Amino acid sequence: MTAATPTFPSKLPNVGTTIFSVMSALANEHQAVNLGQGFPDFGCDPKLTDAVTAAMQAGHNQYPPMPGMPQLREAVAAKIEALHGKRYDAHSEITITAGATQAILTVILATVHAGDEVIVLDPCYDSYAPNIELAGGVGVRVPLTPGTFRPDFAKIAAAITPKTRLLIVNTPHNPSATIWSADEMRQLEALLAPTNVLLISDEVYEHMVFDGAQHESAARFAGLAARTFIVSSFGKTFHVTGWKVGTVAAPAALMAEFRKVHQFNVFTVNTPMQVGLATYMADPAPYLELPAFYQRKRDLFVDGLQQTRFKLLPTAGTYFQCVDISAVTDLDESAFCQWLVKEVGVAAIPLSAFYGDHFDQRVVRFCFAKQDATLLAALARLRKL
Repeated sequence: MTAATPTFPSKLPNVGTTIFSVMSALANEHQAVNLGQGFPDFGCDPKLTDAVTAAMQAGHNQYPPMPGMPQLREAVAAKIEALHGKRYDAHSEITITAGATQAILTVILATVHAGDEVIVLDPCYDSYAPNIELAGGVGVRVPLTPGTFRPDFAKIAAAITPKTRLLIVNTPHNPSATIWSADEMRQLEALLAPTNVLLISDEVYEHMVFDGAQHESAARFAGLAARTFIVSSFGKTFHVTGWKVGTVAAPAALMAEFRKVHQFNVFTVNTPMQVGLATYMADPAPYLELPAFYQRKRDLFVDGLQQTRFKLLPTAGTYFQCVDISAVTDLDESAFCQWLVKEVGVAAIPLSAFYGDHFDQRVVRFCFAKQDATLLAALARLRKL
């Protein structure tokens, strides 16, 4: 006799298989060039893997301190100070995390109580809303301006209530590939000044900013830095997304609360990776040269796309390129992406997947964090359009 498995109410009843999993499975099935999921198909600098190997061989294989290896926290603090002029205390204000996604969940679990409201700006990274739901919070979605994806400060202001605990911003922005300007960051600073609203600044694409522009970190603005958890990713910066190592920087009082949760949901993070990263960061060239590295890939991809009927949206940062499909098809975004995989052999992601209401504006997203050969193979297929 087979015993029945108990049932229970789901904590995430509206969450199913993500569009990324669906499109990747389709890409595999149809031998398509996968420009959907946002990760590189090329290796990292051998010096980095050598540094991690050396750390393992030197015996750095047991638990590190809960907040992370001191030398890596020092390296992160030094980098933020050099780039943004803000000094974080490596002992009390920097924590190493199991990737940026864990960092964001931990901030939300540490700060959001049942019934608290959290403002997210649509379109947004798909982990934000489920994280809020898991914490018992209420997600309040405020759309970025359709077409330009600029923040609408009147709408953000109107969404702030006495229940608002947290606001999440992301620059450079996934999926739109826009970046916030210094003036927009100052407007946000002024808007939040009279409130107790905390901020998550998701800056995982911080070193992918193009055409001579500067990444405007929340660390650069005193009024924002005082209320902000700044989240960054070694995986994105050093082409090692599978390592899942990130960082959070925040004022000591905020970080103390963050660590209370961090110690129980992950405790600490891979020791030899941390030691290797600290060694590797002694040379700033890899992250300082990253904008030029990805701008060349962007330009290669854009040059090829200009031979199609896609209308290209500006790419100011990240490693994504968005295109308007209106001149190519009458299909909606999701149907077009499925057609594109099956009939053309290239995988993309519909922007509607990043909206809570699945708003469809006939725009899809490609990832150009790929070898030149991969991009050229995709472009050869896309020229049919």
